[in-house]
Amino acid sequence: MNDKAVSQPGRLYPWVVVGLLWVVAMLNYMDRQMLATMRPSMQVDISELQSATNFGRLMAIFLWIYGCMSPVSGIVADRFNRKWLIVGSLFVWSGVTFSMGYATTFDQFYWLRAIMGISEALYIPAGLALIADFHTTKTRSLAIGIHMTGLYMGQALGGFGATVAESYSWPTAFQGFGIAGLVYAVILSFFLRDISRGASAQSLITDKFKPQSIPLTKGLSLLLANTSFWIILFYYAIPSLPGWATKNWLPTLFATNLNIDMATAGPLSTITIAMSSFLGVIFGGILSDQWVQTNHRGRIYTSAIGLSLTIPSLLLIGFGDSLFHVVGAALCFGFGYGMFDANNMPILCQFVPARNRATAYGIMNMTGVFAGALVTNWLGKSMDSGQLGSDFAMLSGIVLVALLVQLYFLRPNVNDIVAGES
Repeated sequence: MNDKAVSQPGRLYPWVVVGLLWVVAMLNYMDRQMLATMRPSMQVDISELQSATNFGRLMAIFLWIYGCMSPVSGIVADRFNRKWLIVGSLFVWSGVTFSMGYATTFDQFYWLRAIMGISEALYIPAGLALIADFHTTKTRSLAIGIHMTGLYMGQALGGFGATVAESYSWPTAFQGFGIAGLVYAVILSFFLRDISRGASAQSLITDKFKPQSIPLTKGLSLLLANTSFWIILFYYAIPSLPGWATKNWLPTLFATNLNIDMATAGPLSTITIAMSSFLGVIFGGILSDQWVQTNHRGRIYTSAIGLSLTIPSLLLIGFGDSLFHVVGAALCFGFGYGMFDANNMPILCQFVPARNRATAYGIMNMTGVFAGALVTNWLGKSMDSGQLGSDFAMLSGIVLVALLVQLYFLRPNVNDIVAGES
């Protein structure tokens, strides 16, 4: 190994990684989210978007492709250099976002969203696995939580897509955000480093491509034979239904229930969720990292508390008709979902060894996104039939089922599965 290519990460660099990837996470969600608020401006030029069902199709194609690619991206991230996977992913999806500013037909947007699904899917498994490797059990949930705030900030900034589109034009919004991502991909290539796979933050870091020696079929068979992984998979997928519902349809629900225009509803809804989720992941990360030091189920309990807060919130979001009820419910939902979000990868680390974590999270991402694609299409039809609010509220029942399953079945014996364990 070339000594010039590696160095000791020290105590600071693991947090530098979180900071670098925070910006990537922000761009990841900003580029995908702003389309959800720009429909009123875009439908003037693209008549097919006047149908909520067609708009649902446009949002859903991203999710289907993203979901199909997630296991593949996890496998790739476990076997090759994560730095260049992340940089390449960011560069491609930013280029796609920029290209959307020049699209003139529904079909062009449809295929560009499909390409974006491929490129964005490559990021999350690699990014979260890299952070998990750099951080020990004492800081892992907080580090993941801070990273997740980047996703929420991107979601919030995406809400301003409607504002930019109204003030300038929707092509300007896509072009501006796309250029920002392309520039940051170049900057990231100079500062981000990978870590020796399946090791802790005390290991060497490197830029070299280094595939794993573990056979692919063996790694997958060990993962799929893990009963706890299937429970985690179910527990992750079910809350993804309301999670994606709020990402894709909350601006529309705010506009409908509160009788306000989308230029106002977009930022209001996304900022409300982002702000409360930001607080939730920080609180949930700190609580989980402390609790797990005295109780192996500390992360499980922290996640469960957060998820329980989303149940009454969904009822109020769906049926509320005043600013106080709807915004208050969205704040509660975001805080609870943030606590849940901050602990998914750390919980996975209690059941899956480091060498398979990106693959495992890729499969989890696939199931969550497929659930999101189903709910996105379903709520598009609900909007056309005038039942968006009531169908939104129905999601609270299935979240309760997932919560009970998690509490009963997930019983970790350690805080971290080290490399070599199965």
